Amino acid sequence: MVSSKVSAPIQVDTTKINVDSVVIPSIRDTFAQDARLDIPNISAPEDKVGVQMREGINKNADWSPAIHYDVRRPNYVIIHHTAQRSLAQTVRTFQLEHTKVSAHYVIGRDGQVVQMLNDYLRSWHAGRSKWGTITDMNSVSLGIELDNNGREPFSEAQIQSLLTLLETLKTKYRIPFTNFIGHSDIAPARKNDPSVLFPWKRLAARGFGVWYDESNLQPVPANFNYVDALRIIGYDVSNLPRTIAAFKRKFIPQDPSAVLSEYDRRVLYNLYQRYY
Repeated sequence: MVSSKVSAPIQVDTTKINVDSVVIPSIRDTFAQDARLDIPNISAPEDKVGVQMREGINKNADWSPAIHYDVRRPNYVIIHHTAQRSLAQTVRTFQLEHTKVSAHYVIGRDGQVVQMLNDYLRSWHAGRSKWGTITDMNSVSLGIELDNNGREPFSEAQIQSLLTLLETLKTKYRIPFTNFIGHSDIAPARKNDPSVLFPWKRLAARGFGVWYDESNLQPVPANFNYVDALRIIGYDVSNLPRTIAAFKRKFIPQDPSAVLSEYDRRVLYNLYQRYY
């Protein structure tokens, strides 16, 4: 008869199970190490991850740890602008309990990069969104917020820091180049960030996102269905005017209207042919 007892060593004291294996510095410790971020009187709550992991352990059961499990691995990067006044204000906003919003990284105008959440944890940055068949973008993506009010150009220091960070994330998590997208891509009906001033073409040249071949914009075939093309690229086409505007803010920023001109259709067709 095969014994039903678990042969692996059993830990009866389950109050700290797995907590010590997840090294996530507190917000307070993070800022103590970086004096450049001037945020007075930071009041950080007890680490919620540690609390939740402790609450997830049943003290009435014996413990024998499994070795096969997953923490979600990011497969997309979503770029935002903050629409706030400063890096400090954004960080503070993400620390307030009632805001219910967060991001993995915030990049300041001076190029300073602040990480606010472990890459493997799910932040609340995407909101109600969709890309392709994915309707929970928070569960598959990293959120990067750029300190920008939506009206000013993004600084060179900020973009350089972003490119460095993207290279690290792309390599570390093997993120496909097509999966670097913007907030307005995944939520065209309600978001317009990053703004038309964001350098998507420059990012694509470095392998983060897609861009069209400006020297080879061929006439569009008579049977080309632009709605299907937008959908296949990934856009939610349920609100078509907003989707067209989001597409043009990214690829034709000089004319971010909700109408596709002949030139716009050529751009869309070129992207569709090149990548999808």
